[in-house]
This record gives sequence, C-alpha cells and structure tokens, in this order.
Amino acid sequence: MGGFFGAISKKEDVVFDVFFGTDYHSHLGTRRAGMVFYDDERGFDRAIHNIENSPFRTKFDRDMNSMKGRMGLGCISDYEPQPVNVRSRHGSYSIVTVGKINNEEEILNQIINNGNTHFMEMSGGLINQTELVAAIINSKKNLIEGIQYAQEIIDGSMTFALMTPDGIYVARDKMGRTPVSVGHKDGSWCFAFENYSYLNLGYKNFRELGPGEVVIFTEDGPKTLVNPGSKMKICTFLWIYYGYPSASYEGISVERMRYNCGEYLAKRDDVKADLVAGVPDSGTAHAVGYSMKSEIPFQRPFIKYTPTWPRSFMPTTQNKRDMIAKMKILPVEDLIKDKSMVIIDDSIVRGTQLRETTEYLFANGASEVHVRPACPPIMFGCKYLNFSRSKSDMDLIARRVICELNPGQTDIDLTPYCDPDTKEYQQMVDKICEQMGFTSLRYHRLDDMLASVEIDPDKLCTYCWDGRE
Repeated sequence: MGGFFGAISKKEDVVFDVFFGTDYHSHLGTRRAGMVFYDDERGFDRAIHNIENSPFRTKFDRDMNSMKGRMGLGCISDYEPQPVNVRSRHGSYSIVTVGKINNEEEILNQIINNGNTHFMEMSGGLINQTELVAAIINSKKNLIEGIQYAQEIIDGSMTFALMTPDGIYVARDKMGRTPVSVGHKDGSWCFAFENYSYLNLGYKNFRELGPGEVVIFTEDGPKTLVNPGSKMKICTFLWIYYGYPSASYEGISVERMRYNCGEYLAKRDDVKADLVAGVPDSGTAHAVGYSMKSEIPFQRPFIKYTPTWPRSFMPTTQNKRDMIAKMKILPVEDLIKDKSMVIIDDSIVRGTQLRETTEYLFANGASEVHVRPACPPIMFGCKYLNFSRSKSDMDLIARRVICELNPGQTDIDLTPYCDPDTKEYQQMVDKICEQMGFTSLRYHRLDDMLASVEIDPDKLCTYCWDGRE
C-alpha cells in the first residue's frame, strides 16, 4: 500500500503542511518515505529516508527545517523509494505513486525496446514502479497524453501525483480503487489519500476526485483535465482494515462502517458470551458495533502496546511480523480467566496471528473463544493494492483448507466456497475453525459486509473474496 499528501499555496510555504499531512499517512506504509518541494529560486528539493525502524517525524524533522517551497509532495511507501525526480522531454518534474502494476515486464520490455535503455534497480532485482510510470508518461508527446496512456496500459491500479514548476498533476486510478480527497483553505489547496490528514492543518473538505479523473493544481486551485469515468471499484478493504478510523471514502467514514459491520455480524449470531472484544486496533470498532447490537458487554481483555511497537507488519519477513504482532498484545488476566468471549478481527488471511492470539487467551484461562472476522474468507491475493505480501494464494488459509478438502484435485471450482449458503462453504469454515482452535467461527457474509458500507455495492471491489474484477 502507500499514502501521499500534496499542497500548493499562493501566499505561503507549504513545507509544514506537507510534513504533517504526510505523517498522518504513516499507517499505510512501512519501509520508505519522502518529500519534495519546488521553490522558484532553489528548484526541486527532495529527501527520502528509510522508516522501517523509526517514525516519519523523527526522520524528516531536520529536513523540514531546511526545505522550502510554494508547492510540495510527500509519500509513504511499502516498497520503492520515492518521490522520483525526472528530467525528460517534458521538462523536470517529481512523481509519487500508489498502486500495483501486474504487467510490469511487458511494459518494461516495450519501453526498453523503444529506446529507454536503463532503470534504477532496487534490492531483489525489482524495478522502481514509480520510475516505470514516469517512463510510460515520457513516451508520449505531452504530459496529459502520457498520464492517460499510463492509466490505459497499466494492468492493476495506479494513482499518482506529478509536480512540475507550473503545478501538480494528480491522476486517480481508472477504476477509483484508491481515493484522492481535495482540501481548501484561504490561498492554499491540498490533496491526500486520507482526507482527515488535512483537517487539523486548517483545510476544509472540498471534494473527491472521480475514477480516472486527472486534475492540475495551480495557485488558483484544481482544474479537471480528464473527466472522471462512470464506473468505480473502490477497495472495500480500506474500510475493513487499512483506513484510519477518522478517514472517510465516498462520504462514509471508516469508524461508522466498522460499527455497521459489527451490527450486521451480531444480527446473524446467537452465541452466548460474557464479553465482546476486538483484536486491536482495527478489530475494535467492529467489536463495538457487535456489542451495541448484541448487548454483550464490550471489554478489552488484551491491550496493544504501542509506545515502541507502532506497526505489527514492520519487518520484511512474515515470521518476524508474526512474532512482533504477538509481542505487542498484552493480556488483562482478570478479564480473561473463566470467561466466554466473542473475538472480532478485521480478517483472517494466513491465520497465524489469530491462532496464536486464541492460544494465548486459552492459556490465560478463557473458557470459550468465538471468532467473528469482519469480512468473508479471503480467497485471492489482491491484484490492485499490494495489501498482502503473499507470494501465492496458497498462503491464504481458506485456499489451503479447500485443497485439503479436495485432495489430488488441481482445478477446484471455488464458486461454492464463496457462497455462505452452500455445504462446501460450511465444510471449509468448520475445517478452519478446527485447525485454528476456536470454539466457533462465523465469517461476515459478503452481502452484509457490502451493506455495511452504505454505498452502491456495484462501486465496491470484492476481488479478494469472490474473484470478481
């Protein structure tokens, strides 16, 4: 995943706003962060730092005091270092991206064959996708054509911002899988992945870009260069897990959606328990909604230790991430011992962390642990946003269990396993429950989850649950 923030002003330097606006996106990325500013006298001024072991603010506070500019970009990234500064046939610019390119090799070969002879290689032999997007743009005779061409040929999802001396071009991905919100205050404009990121900086919500829309921000404000498309498939998992509670997408806040989610879960449940708890942090609001509807008390039998463990997925290897996730959760023993509890997590992906959490609760005296994930079984790795580092769909516990239920079969029809009203689905859920050591397991239904968002379900991406693009 990743996040971004940009600003432009008629009257004042924007370094302060970009610094804090970008920092508000720290939950969306774990490895690299960067800022770049343009000043009429100094030109482009960029800084990039590794943030794997330190928060954004501690790495960039010195840069903030030395940088200046009337417009700027900041980004948080899970992978490539960015912003990337480019000198091209279109002049100099700086670019940041959020998304995923599935046909990278095809595009790379095409560009190299057309005369672009080299790209910066990152660790592991990977290509910086932000540099690749810049190369696509540069292959056309002007920036607008290049931006549209990039949106057209990229298989996956790509939202990006491109800053020139004349203004900042912002392009939302063609299906609107990731959000772009615009804020305004006297003499200044900003745009961001998370709209709450600019509210404490004095900006007011102005609007959201539509899918595929391309806008240029100048001192006078945003001007649409390419109109938005009519079809949207925004990522539903933004509300379930990735989004910060105070964020809103398409007018629906993350916190509100999670309350709705918990209420829908409780409507279909008849479990008797002493308490409801959410796996912190993203499961907490789902659990609050469940508690309000079921009237089972909400309590916190385990607490997340955050002062020195800000991220559970910070290390690059899965076993270390699992270990840190376990170390962060501390039990409150007198709220666990002899208690029957409903535990709500945002999802079950591989299953490792929730299995260990359940074992932890039983080891501390819990009598029953009923698990209620806030989304359906994940069947497919994300093609669009890199929300999981899984190398194979077989990393997903639902897919592994389906294979175990169909030994020797190589072409299994997954359709009945995506339908909560089939016997195949129930067999899968029962098997996962047994392997994970839960007292009971009930997933959120896809139709209920989509209803929880409160926008047209046709506008929501559900690929990871049902494979529908």
